[in-house]
Amino acid sequence: MTHRIVLPRMLETGAGAIRRLPAVLETLGCRHPLIVTDQMMVSLGHVELLDDVLGSAGMSCGVFAETEPEPSELSLLPAVQQLKDGSFDSIVALGGGSAIDSAKAIGVLGKHGGRMADYKVPRDVTEAGLPVIAIPTTAGTGSEATRFTIITDAESDEKMLCMGLAFMPLAAIIDFELTLTAPPRVTADTGIDALTHGIEAYVSQKASPFSDQQALSAIALLAPNLRRVYHNPDDREAREAMMLGSTLAGIAFSNASVALVHGMSRPIGAHFHVPHGLSNAMLLPAITRFSLPGAPARYAQCARTMGIATPKDSDTLANERLLDELQAINRELQVPSMADFGIERGKYVSLQGLMAQQALASGSPGNNPRVPSEAEIVDLYEQVWHQA
Repeated sequence: MTHRIVLPRMLETGAGAIRRLPAVLETLGCRHPLIVTDQMMVSLGHVELLDDVLGSAGMSCGVFAETEPEPSELSLLPAVQQLKDGSFDSIVALGGGSAIDSAKAIGVLGKHGGRMADYKVPRDVTEAGLPVIAIPTTAGTGSEATRFTIITDAESDEKMLCMGLAFMPLAAIIDFELTLTAPPRVTADTGIDALTHGIEAYVSQKASPFSDQQALSAIALLAPNLRRVYHNPDDREAREAMMLGSTLAGIAFSNASVALVHGMSRPIGAHFHVPHGLSNAMLLPAITRFSLPGAPARYAQCARTMGIATPKDSDTLANERLLDELQAINRELQVPSMADFGIERGKYVSLQGLMAQQALASGSPGNNPRVPSEAEIVDLYEQVWHQA
């Protein structure tokens, strides 16, 4: 069996790496990017810094700062028009996963046209859009190193999963200093998202020896540092470990795919506007319990890599500790229940069948070590509602 490995062409890492943007652009033959970001990045001064850095190198840029937390196709259209009206030769994505996902989609729509529904799975999109240089400001989504983007269809509330080489950033700048301003809730949600990426990539039916190494390395960095950055946001060592772990987890799941947690998470986000990392956190303990029989040895290795089980522990004991740890993380990082988040019970029940269908349609549950039926997914949604 062979495995195709897809990566960004360049990764620039380390404190202050954001100042290397002009050199990265020049290497890629680009000089006039459109910065795709959000108003938070403007208010924090990150956009002004990029403008100054580019200006000092004799480069100019445009700015689109209206990306949404859960991007819809409609939210992308002004940026697509700005791209067409300007003479931009590249896109710089600055922000969390939503800004980077938006930039990937804008690059494809701006060059090839059409609608996002034209590009959703099962289509494998290989035609390149404009070059994207991704600069993540959260340690979570790993979108800077993945061939995926997720855009919501506002008419159906479907979170459309789009994948292919077209959505892989050409380069990524991994500067952990950009995460120092992230508030505790964002730090927690994105951190659990990254840990979920590592675990799901490792247990995925599409895992390979390459993705296994990235996934385990990511888990080893993320698990011991997640609590540290939540309680001590100025812990630079922990922040750097989380940022690197997030990118490695992104590489892992980009090449092995995610599984049932993500398949079930997307509909929750689309219908109830739960941030992606938070919905993953809500689901992770229950879905892991369901999935364990399909890959007990692999889940046990996750527990050992997290440092919560020893090599001498049986797989059964390691997996019990894994389930206990996932619940403990949610308690300590104050992950709310669905009811506490504000989801209305009646609407949640009425949409369980549709959400199960949408989860299956994404393809992600098919990568799970234990592949569920539609009825089992409905039951899992119900279990998640009732879990403590």
